[in-house]
Order: sequence, then structure tokens, then C-alpha cells
Amino acid sequence: MGESKWMGKRWEEMDTDVLVKIFKELNLVELSPVSQVCRLWRLACSDPLIWGTLDFGLLKSNFIQTRASPYIWVDDRSDKRLAKILRVAMAISRGNVNCMIFHYNLYMKDEHLHYISQRSPNLKRLVMPAWNRISRAGICQAIERWGELESLTMPTIGHPPYIMEGLANSCKNFKELKIMGSFDLLFASAVTTYLPKLKVLSLRCSKVTMGALQCVLNSLEHLEV
Repeated sequence: MGESKWMGKRWEEMDTDVLVKIFKELNLVELSPVSQVCRLWRLACSDPLIWGTLDFGLLKSNFIQTRASPYIWVDDRSDKRLAKILRVAMAISRGNVNCMIFHYNLYMKDEHLHYISQRSPNLKRLVMPAWNRISRAGICQAIERWGELESLTMPTIGHPPYIMEGLANSCKNFKELKIMGSFDLLFASAVTTYLPKLKVLSLRCSKVTMGALQCVLNSLEHLEV
């Protein structure tokens, strides 16, 4: 046993494509320290195959609901943790992210959204968290940067026209909208006015008024799903 030799490769001698296949099985939190082991591992961690989808679905804020706007209080440590994870993810991904998913209870702020929109110009699909701490200017600025966006999943919002208008003006290939929450006539009118060529509209688990449903069915001639 003492004279036997291990004939396999050492970790630092692994081919990049092998490392990429291994690292694809790790989540975002696990990838962060892995990317700092050595230059070769950081190079493998930056491969576009790993960063096609950036899933924050397990990351939630530590929050308390309040009676005053924005109706939520978030622990400062949650904000700092999110900022740290975003810095690492955006640095390693090198702009290769085309799908980004956030948990509904991840209450990000304008500064977080600004940071990721600057560093993910090729984004095609986005699943948004709750709007509570994101301003109108913040979301409009982000949409302007995401010209390649094709799909948006979003919570319902009090005044939807400005978001629909932003998508129409900046995202020429936009075709899929998924709403979580209530969908009334105002929302439906905004969708049909600014996104008449929409192909997919998902209202699963949403409260839909009859007027909104009629508006959609009568106006969205290109709707497929």
C-alpha cells in the first residue's frame, strides 16, 4: 500500500472543461469561495456555461412588515449580504448572465438593481422580487439597459403602464409576461396598449377581473399561450 502511486490528475492539473462540469453543480453561495482558490478555478468559474442562469431563488431578506410605506423593514445585514453576493456573482459571470431569478421576499433596493443591470447587458429572462423598495426611476433605468429582455415575471404593481411602456420602448424582442397577484382592467389595458404583439401571458394564481380577461382576449391578436 505504501508503494502504490495515484496515477490520476491533481486538482490544479484538471482540464478547464472538466472543472466547468463540476462547478455547474454548485449553487451561487458555493461558487463564491471556489472561484478564489486559484487562477485556473476562477477561469473555470467564469465560463458562460455556468452563468447562463443566475438563480437567487434561495436568497431571502430578513424583514418585518410595517404599516408605513414601503410597508417593509429589512435588516441591514440582509442588504449587505445581498450586495456582497451580487459583487461576486457579477464579477465572475463577466456579463454572461441571460436569465436571472429572484425570490419574491428578497427586498432589493434601487442600488442593487442598478448594479446588476449595469453588469448583465445580455439578460433575456428576469424573475423580479417584490417592488416595495424599488422606485419607478430605478426599474425604468434597469429596463433601458436590458434591451435584449424577452421575458419578465413580476409581482403586480399599483401603476403598471410605465413598466409596459418601458418594455415596449427598450425591449424590441419582448414576448412573454408573467404576473403574480391581481390583474385588473388598468393592468390589462396597459399590456394591450404597449405590448400588442405579446405571445405569452401567464396569470397563474392571479386574481383576474372579467373586464381584464375580456380586454386581453379581444386585443392581443398575436397571443399564443
